[in-house]
Amino acid sequence: EAASSNTEVLNVPDSESLANILTSGVQTTVSDPRLMVSFEPKYVPVVPPKMPPLPPEQLVAVLQTSIKLDILEGNIGYLRIDHILGEEVADKVGPLLVDLVWNKILPTSALIFDLRYTGSGDISGVPYIVSYFIEAEPLIHIDSIYDRPSNTTTKLFSMSALLGDRYGNTKPLIILTSKNTNGIAEDVAYCLQSLKRATIVGEKTAGGSVKVNKIKVGDTDFYVTVPTAKSINPITGSTWEVTGVTPDVT
Repeated sequence: EAASSNTEVLNVPDSESLANILTSGVQTTVSDPRLMVSFEPKYVPVVPPKMPPLPPEQLVAVLQTSIKLDILEGNIGYLRIDHILGEEVADKVGPLLVDLVWNKILPTSALIFDLRYTGSGDISGVPYIVSYFIEAEPLIHIDSIYDRPSNTTTKLFSMSALLGDRYGNTKPLIILTSKNTNGIAEDVAYCLQSLKRATIVGEKTAGGSVKVNKIKVGDTDFYVTVPTAKSINPITGSTWEVTGVTPDVT
């Protein structure tokens, strides 16, 4: 309705200006900065990188480039993960990762979990990570993901069975965040913060999304970028999307 009365847009001569005008119109009406109209004649869809079909040992070597591990003074563990692994990969290399990474962290007295550089990940990895820091029972409803295209809500629960031992729910857990902590990593931080299991230290996170799609408009070079799923935390009834996760210690 707001747009139909605005006939001036019909006279905008170039496509890029039109896309910008439409974007600001949509964002003003819907107040969601993720909604965008763009004009991209050379747009090539981004295909998420598939895990190479390597044997587990080589796959772990690839993954270890995005994992940093250290034991600091005072028996404090430091773990940096730049990509949140999903279920599929965890099933393949889980036992090796437990052996090479997790078992070195387990004996520490406290853990610094660095998500400052974590900008990618798979939503199916969230229950795994959260579960390592809480008790096996009772199962806890940690997140709900509403998917718009299928109009379905998937509830994510903590896991009663895990590879290796749990870190437990009493040792101090500090999660480091930055403005580059984005998407699935924000979900992990928000879940553990909501459960009062972790202290978040650092900057406010990016305020990304679970899932954003770019949809071609008819037979044109215009595209609409729109979030197609959302995370609703069952404890807070709210979300980290758009607003980001606010640290406990800034």
